Amino acid sequence: MNWHLHFLGVGAAHAVELGSSAVVLERAGVPQLLIDCGPDTLDRYVAAYDALPPALFITHTHMDHVAGLERLFFRLWFDPHLRGTTRLFAHAGLIPWLQARVADYPGALAEGGVNFWEAFRLVPCTRGFWLDGLWFDVFATRHHVPGTSYGLALDGSFVYTGDTRPIPEALARYASGNEVIAHDCSLVGNPSHTGIDDIEREYPGEAMRSRLLLYHYGSVADGTALAALGYRIAAMGDRITVGEPSAPRADAG
Repeated sequence: MNWHLHFLGVGAAHAVELGSSAVVLERAGVPQLLIDCGPDTLDRYVAAYDALPPALFITHTHMDHVAGLERLFFRLWFDPHLRGTTRLFAHAGLIPWLQARVADYPGALAEGGVNFWEAFRLVPCTRGFWLDGLWFDVFATRHHVPGTSYGLALDGSFVYTGDTRPIPEALARYASGNEVIAHDCSLVGNPSHTGIDDIEREYPGEAMRSRLLLYHYGSVADGTALAALGYRIAAMGDRITVGEPSAPRADAG
């Protein structure tokens, strides 16, 4: 298998020892797409690949998922060869929130004359996006406020929920094959996140549960407890084998 999900971090916002939740899709060890960019994500990415990400998808705009974008802006802007080369994919509904959270501070540079988004290649999307000949589906999740968070799926390969409550209807649509399902889960859920009791109630079939890969948990002890219950968990630094992506569907795009 040549495709992997490399977990740079797996923690909830307060679980700094686990790293901010972020993952890289790799093909034969080469990074294709970074998902989310929290405050420590860029350091972990550069340590792993000695380069900046060529493409990035943002699931939602809580700071443990976007706080690293300011540092990425500086790294890109001050290298003329990299400026404007990193594609940043985000659902169109997130663009106003993303602008407000990371790009709207007066004066992107003290010297003036710089637009924040010129450092990136911003690509708004709704149903999904094309990247290197592959179609990635984007779908709404249940986190915090409706219309503010989105997951990502690659047919035949993986589904990444981002922060969410259970979404059985979305997984029935986007994880109907043998895809690895990277799912937000901790021991105890809340109105914005999934708990293990939610998993057991909402995903009763063993066929789906066996494909779950739990991340965004609250502590090392929480991860150990989830594993003791028989669930597979992702740990910081793990490279998880995923399937070869399917050919794009006829209705892709």
